[in-house]
Amino acid sequence: MKTVIVTPERCVGCRQCMVACAVEHSQHKNLFAALGEAVRPRPRLTVVPGQLHLAFVNKCRHCDPAPCQMVCMPGAISRDAVRGTVDIDPHRCISCAMCAMACPFGVLRYAPTAQAPEKGAVALKCDQCPDRERAGKLPACVEACKVGALTYGDWDEVIKQKGLRVARSVFTTLQGTEGLAAIPPQVRLWRHLP
Repeated sequence: MKTVIVTPERCVGCRQCMVACAVEHSQHKNLFAALGEAVRPRPRLTVVPGQLHLAFVNKCRHCDPAPCQMVCMPGAISRDAVRGTVDIDPHRCISCAMCAMACPFGVLRYAPTAQAPEKGAVALKCDQCPDRERAGKLPACVEACKVGALTYGDWDEVIKQKGLRVARSVFTTLQGTEGLAAIPPQVRLWRHLP
């Protein structure tokens, strides 16, 4: 499954991802027009301030199994079989907040939405911009992120590449500080990594 991947050490807290997300979920898909809509669009992710001038983008991880889906009494939360995302049907949501209590990452928010204007508030969370995906575009937050804190890719491939980078880093550090002779035999096998 392709997903939005957060690299927190790159986030500078500019919140452009939040603006892009809100605009993407507006009726007009335009920043200035969105500000005048009857139901003001809300972002589906949040930027949480961190330490040392860093920030963290908190968004839905589309868990499998998804705790929010398991506790949703009216069945408003379901998994898209093709995309693999966990989505909310705003027309079925009763704003009971069970999903928010079950979410281990605290990503669900409640607000009015133009998709269900008859309701005062419904559960909102990242849906990875299905309209943009159908058009062959990146999710709005990823496109707006200029520092590379948000990327879009296959999670398994990202984990594999991160593991390879860590392995190379460990090998380089060990080789540089004590010489190859001091590296245990089981670690020396790592030098054959690409």
